[in-house]
Amino acid sequence: AMIAIEKVDHLGIRITDGSRALAFYATLGFRIEHEVEFDAVIIVKNAENVELNLIVNGVDTTGGKNILMDVPDKHPGLTHVAFRVADIKATMATLRENDIKITQGPVTFGDGHVSVFVRDPDRNVIELRARLDKEAAESIEGLVFYDPSA
Repeated sequence: AMIAIEKVDHLGIRITDGSRALAFYATLGFRIEHEVEFDAVIIVKNAENVELNLIVNGVDTTGGKNILMDVPDKHPGLTHVAFRVADIKATMATLRENDIKITQGPVTFGDGHVSVFVRDPDRNVIELRARLDKEAAESIEGLVFYDPSA
């Protein structure tokens, strides 16, 4: 027997500061759908109905490091979320306009995708990814093949 999963329903992201996180995720197109009264959760959605649950009870005990990505030991857990975007060049321009640092990329994986990686205010890793033909990919300034050690 197996469970028939239909789709991803939502992602829960633990954060330390609701206002700071809402400003960041607004740049990615997310707006408040509902603030839960009985729990520290803010539900946000974008125009495509992608839902995030921002869980506002995080405490930074790692000095600003992401325990899954920024330390030599490789702890188990979800390392990042990847969102598909329609236009990677426009995405990169919007990130620059909003002073959101691209922490890795643009990179290609040799599979027709180009990605950039950013961090939210709590250092959670977000991949923004677009499917491009080879000619369009070659026109992206600074594009390199993905290096997993970077």
